[in-house]
Amino acid sequence: MTWIIGHILAACIGLSLGLIGGGGSVLALPVLVYVMGIPTKSAIAMTLAIVGTVSLLGIIPHWLAKNIQLKTALIFGSATMLGAFIGAKIALLPFVTDTFQMLLFAIMMLLAAVFMIRRSSQKVAPDDQLALYPPPICQYCWLWLMTEGLGVGILTGLIGVGGGFAIVPALVLLGKVPMKKAIGTSLLIIVLNSIAGFLSYWGHISFNWQLMLSFIVAASAGTIFGAYLAEFVPAYRLQKSFGYFLLAVAALVLFQNRHSFQSSKVSEYTPNIRDRLYVSANKYDNTNTI
Repeated sequence: MTWIIGHILAACIGLSLGLIGGGGSVLALPVLVYVMGIPTKSAIAMTLAIVGTVSLLGIIPHWLAKNIQLKTALIFGSATMLGAFIGAKIALLPFVTDTFQMLLFAIMMLLAAVFMIRRSSQKVAPDDQLALYPPPICQYCWLWLMTEGLGVGILTGLIGVGGGFAIVPALVLLGKVPMKKAIGTSLLIIVLNSIAGFLSYWGHISFNWQLMLSFIVAASAGTIFGAYLAEFVPAYRLQKSFGYFLLAVAALVLFQNRHSFQSSKVSEYTPNIRDRLYVSANKYDNTNTI
């Protein structure tokens, strides 16, 4: 039953990618961790593989429609790949705990949810979505573009977030890329991020290859169906509902990690009690011996 529920949710991951062009990574990680029981670091690496592969499939129609700027993707993608490599290496450090990663992931979900709800609440025509983004300071746009790419990449490697909600506006406002081409280009950048992050985890953690492949198949099927539905349902109408859904998932992640804080406090307090009992016992034994 768990396997069936997990793969239904995997199809929903692909459905969100097909309908609104994002949201795959923010759904994949909680499903792998809390439904399938995969350890956090392994789940992050598997999320990168799943979302990267599904995004690669999503590139095909954009490539055929010539909606991908390859040069921009390589320039911006080089910064995000470097960031993903650094983020994955940071995640493998001993002091970066699973709880920290999931809490940071929940915070990013909250930010993405608020952004999507706020954007969908604006009375803006679907073809004028750029008005919802803040105007940039473009004296050094290329530097801002590379800096944001590095930051997005670090988050990708650290918590598995693809960063599509940040890549598209960066390409449009800082890279001067038209909206349609920015969406297709962002998918290619997400693929590059996923490859860099996944390879950084390679050899350091274990993977459930069978589960990862089956999730890729289910998510790919969901993407195809989502792309079909996208022709009938405008994406901007779904963003508000998806934003509230992200808020619920973020609340669930925070609730699940609440017990980690409580257990950590108990584990810190318990050894102190044991040490006192051990010292008291030793004093008693020494007294009897004397």
